[in-house]
Amino acid sequence: METLLTAFQLPDLESRFQARIDAEDKIEPKDWMPEEYRKTLIRQISQHAHSEVVGMLPEGNWVTRAPSLKRKAVLLAKIQDEAGHGLYLYSACETLGVSRDQLIDELHSGKAKYSSIFNYPTLNWADIGAIGWLVDGAAIMNQIPLCRASFGPYSRAMIRVCKEESFHQRQGYEIMLTLSKGSKEQKAMAQDALNRWWWPSLMMFGPSDQDSKHSAQSMKWKIKRFSNDELRQRFVDMTVPQAELIGLKVPDDQLKWNEERRSYDFGEIPWDEFWNVVNGNGPCNKKRLADRVNAHNEGKWVREAAEAFAKKQAQRTDSKLKSN
Repeated sequence: METLLTAFQLPDLESRFQARIDAEDKIEPKDWMPEEYRKTLIRQISQHAHSEVVGMLPEGNWVTRAPSLKRKAVLLAKIQDEAGHGLYLYSACETLGVSRDQLIDELHSGKAKYSSIFNYPTLNWADIGAIGWLVDGAAIMNQIPLCRASFGPYSRAMIRVCKEESFHQRQGYEIMLTLSKGSKEQKAMAQDALNRWWWPSLMMFGPSDQDSKHSAQSMKWKIKRFSNDELRQRFVDMTVPQAELIGLKVPDDQLKWNEERRSYDFGEIPWDEFWNVVNGNGPCNKKRLADRVNAHNEGKWVREAAEAFAKKQAQRTDSKLKSN
C-alpha cells in the first residue's frame, strides 16, 4: 500500500518541485527532491571539487621555481585557495547524503571525473600565467551563474569561490602582461603558453550542446543557467580583446569578428583530443591520479591524528559535563 501511495504521489511531488525551481526558490538538503536531481548534483559538485583539488598539481610544479619570492607567495596563496574551494564543495556534496571518503575513493579509482584541462603539463613559468588567465577565466565564466544554482549549499559555496577565482584570473593575466612587456624571449614564452592552453581552455566548457548528455536537464532544474556553447562563446568574446591588448595572438586562423552577431566566429574545437583526454589518455592523466593517490596515502597519519585529537577533546568535554 505504501509503495502504491508513493507512486501515486510522485508526479505531484515532481510538479511541485519544478514549480519551486521555476519560482527561483532554493532547494535545501532536507527538502524533497527527485532522485535524478540529487544524482546530478552529486556528479557535478563532486567533479567540481575534484577539479579544484587536482588543479593544484600543475601549479604546485612551479612553487619551488617561481622567479621571485613575491611570485612564490602569490602562487602558494592561490594553491591554498584551490584547496579551500575543494573543501567547500565536498562539504556541499556531503549534504546530499554521500560521504567524502566515498567521493575521494571514486576519484582515486578513476570512476569520477575532473576537468580535462588539468591533464596538461606546465612546461614553463608562462604556463602559470596562462592557467590563471585562461583556465581560471573560463572557470569564472562557468561558475558565476552557479551562484544562482537552485541547490542552496552549492550556490552559497560558489559566491566565495568566484570572488577568489577573480583574483586568480587577474594574477595570471598580470603574469602574461609582464612577460609580454619583457624581452623578446619572454614574449615568445607567453605566446607559446597561449598557443598550448587556448584550445584546452575552450574544451573546459564541456562538449557541444548537441553532444551534451546532461546540459538540458540541468538547465531545466536551474543547476546550470547557460548551455556549454553559450558560455564558451562568452569566454571567447571576453578573452580575445584581452590577448590583443597585451600584444598576443589567439592561435586560431578562423577567428574573426562577426559584425552581424556582434561576436567572434572561431574555428572547430579538436573534439577528438577532448574525448581522448576525458577517457584517460591525456599527457598527464596517469601522473595526476597517481600523485593524488600518493598524497592521500601519505596524509593518512595527519587524518588519524586529527581524529584522535577530536575524540580526546570530546571525551574531556563529556567528562566535564558529567562532573558538573
